[in-house]
Amino acid sequence: MISLGLFLPQTPSLRIPICKMAVSSSSASAAPPRQSTSFGFKNLTQTLIVDVQRAENRPLNVPLIAPFTIASSRLDKVENVAIRIELNNGCVGWGEAPILPHVTAEDQETAMVKAGEACEVLKKSPAMALGLVFEKIAAFLPGHQFASVRAGVEMALIDAVANSISMPLWRLFGGATNNITTDITIPIVSPDEAAKLASKYCKQGFTTLKLKVGKNLKADIEVLQAIRAVHPDCSFILDANEGYKPNEAIEVLEKLYEMGVSPVLFEQPVHRDDWEGLGHVSHIAKDKYGVSVAADESCRGLDDVKKIIKGNLANAINIKLAKVGVLGALEIIEVARASGLDLMIGGMVETRLAMGFAGHLAAGLGYFKFIDLDTPLLLAEDPVLEGYEVSGAVYKFANARGHGGFLHWDNLAW
Repeated sequence: MISLGLFLPQTPSLRIPICKMAVSSSSASAAPPRQSTSFGFKNLTQTLIVDVQRAENRPLNVPLIAPFTIASSRLDKVENVAIRIELNNGCVGWGEAPILPHVTAEDQETAMVKAGEACEVLKKSPAMALGLVFEKIAAFLPGHQFASVRAGVEMALIDAVANSISMPLWRLFGGATNNITTDITIPIVSPDEAAKLASKYCKQGFTTLKLKVGKNLKADIEVLQAIRAVHPDCSFILDANEGYKPNEAIEVLEKLYEMGVSPVLFEQPVHRDDWEGLGHVSHIAKDKYGVSVAADESCRGLDDVKKIIKGNLANAINIKLAKVGVLGALEIIEVARASGLDLMIGGMVETRLAMGFAGHLAAGLGYFKFIDLDTPLLLAEDPVLEGYEVSGAVYKFANARGHGGFLHWDNLAW
């Protein structure tokens, strides 16, 4: 009997298209796209059997157009980890574990080691239900400590599965829509540089600018004034990355109010562990200025989300796959929606592999009020082939299977 990489229990009325047995190591898929019955993701975890033939990881290093500076850290180049998983039927899935100092617990060296170990676990595992594979990976890469690597492995597994059933990820995750509109980030730079970036992004069609603030209160106000002068109609998201004290965060809102500017969102204004300060700023921001506050660094898992809900500490949460993994994100989304929290989806500094996956998830679910998936636009190179289509701020997912992007594996430095 030929062992397939992914199959359902024998059912005469149901056939799942599979990839060819032979597949190039640099190709994302091996069979022509075909129509397929629409399966829900939860159903797949319970009914599909996965047999991993190969699993590998390599460094994914990409230069940035310019240094990416936020209140808590500075990034001069992307040093992530790429993950490639091939099922026994030849279908390939791609994942990315992003590394951002101070936010992700892993550095690249640690992530490479843990990703390699996880790949060995997958290769040695017998064929089993997809849900059981996820459980095994979660046990090996638990909690926030290894969330970024866990996310990369889960991405690759899900992508391989979606390729096996000839289904794009946005449809697998619910099929709400096949496109999203993202904001664009302006890091901490001088007022002149911020104005140049804002002018460029205005011409490219971006209507929402996400401004990194929190390092110097006076300089932040000057940057906001400079941007407002060249892009007066844009919407603002402020992201302090834990940089302010509560009184400073409120002062920023007061200054903006005097300028006639009302941000659509104020993200992580205070330190991640300053729960009292987060709640205080949230209440003042909403009640006095009508501004919603989002928890990002304070939201590192389901327990944090429950704490935010119970204490009414924020109006929204920023879900990043690298903080909680794919499965963790889906669980958090369900709890947050039931509570009435607004949802934002964001990322670390990632290529179109991770951004494409997150974009498919956001489009398919259709629950996100704020979309912040712009970091591939900040890279000096794009190592990802195919994948989603970009038109200014709009990403369209026109691919027939998986997330559609892949790497020339043999060309990666190793």
